[in-house]
Amino acid sequence: MRAESPFKSDNTATNMCGFTLMNNQVGVIVAEVMGAKDNVQITHLPSMIRVDARNRMDVVYSEIDEAAGEEEGWFNSAEFEESMSTHYGRMVHLDDRTIMFANPEDAAEYLDFDLKPIR
Repeated sequence: MRAESPFKSDNTATNMCGFTLMNNQVGVIVAEVMGAKDNVQITHLPSMIRVDARNRMDVVYSEIDEAAGEEEGWFNSAEFEESMSTHYGRMVHLDDRTIMFANPEDAAEYLDFDLKPIR
């Protein structure tokens, strides 16, 4: 009998979402702001910073502006995309924030996605 592989596939929902940031000045500021939120975990790695959350995470641009000591409007979706290298979960950009959702169904209202089955 063979031992069960620790690398077996598992399609159980994790209810997690997140992104990685470049480990630079902007990435560190974003990670500091996000790390202050209750459901967010920050992992500093040599060349990147992981930001992981349960269920939903809001990256509020004005909070990043304030932490960076910049004028309101400095941090936006373009600046976020430039600092972020990858993400998992559903990502929705709004004018004042980016929202990450672990489950696509939770993002339905933002994506104009109808969850009702077609008959």
